[in-house]
Amino acid sequence: MDLGIDGKVALIVGGARGIGFAAGREMAIAGAKVVLADLNGDGVAASAAKLAAETGAETLGLQADVTKLEDMQAMNDAVTEKFGPPEIVVVTAAIVDDKLFVDSAPEDWRRMIDICLYGPLNILHVVLPGMIERQYGRIVCMATDSARIGQARLSYYAAAKGGVIALIKSVAQEVGQHGITINAVSPGATNTELRIEREDNLRQQMGEEKYARRVQKVERMYPLRRIGEPEDHASIISFLVSDRASWITGQVLSVNGGFTMP
Repeated sequence: MDLGIDGKVALIVGGARGIGFAAGREMAIAGAKVVLADLNGDGVAASAAKLAAETGAETLGLQADVTKLEDMQAMNDAVTEKFGPPEIVVVTAAIVDDKLFVDSAPEDWRRMIDICLYGPLNILHVVLPGMIERQYGRIVCMATDSARIGQARLSYYAAAKGGVIALIKSVAQEVGQHGITINAVSPGATNTELRIEREDNLRQQMGEEKYARRVQKVERMYPLRRIGEPEDHASIISFLVSDRASWITGQVLSVNGGFTMP
């Protein structure tokens, strides 16, 4: 399928690995110039080089902290200087904190909200003026169905992502007249590097036999009987930034193997 993004400048914030990197790969294959930005400077530089080697696309890796507005402005300036202003922006930077709310502390809440809510706020505030001026833009932010239906042990993660959902729906109403679409993708459990690291820790804590039972239990909660892969989300993100999705905005699309059906 021709995405209609050949030659366009795509900025993936949180793109060093996981869903962000997978989305960057799909866009690079479709002909976009891809900028990966991430807090992990060495990691994102290596990922950009890997992406270029795999696809032949023009790429750039930038270190940036989504919690700092000045970093987001510097990132936008660097993209513009190298390739031109970003026409496609995907926000995948996030953390997850698996705790009961009563066991959490204000510093946990602040860190979560700084990254998962203030991050998108900072990014949108920086890129939208240029998109409005050019009368074109495609933005996708990551959400979670925890924000739509609630989920134990993810309370303040869900709260931050609930803010993201409200943000994209509200901003979509403001900028649609300028040819800008903004949507959210809401993933289920996905085999990103972050999840794999957490699962390895759980396996060590639980032991192989107990952990194997846990895996079976988790997979039975998904009608499609498997955990997601980054590519499952990358294909949807690529569709939402393509010409094929030019009449879709302000939407939250669940990509979760049927885990929830909100």
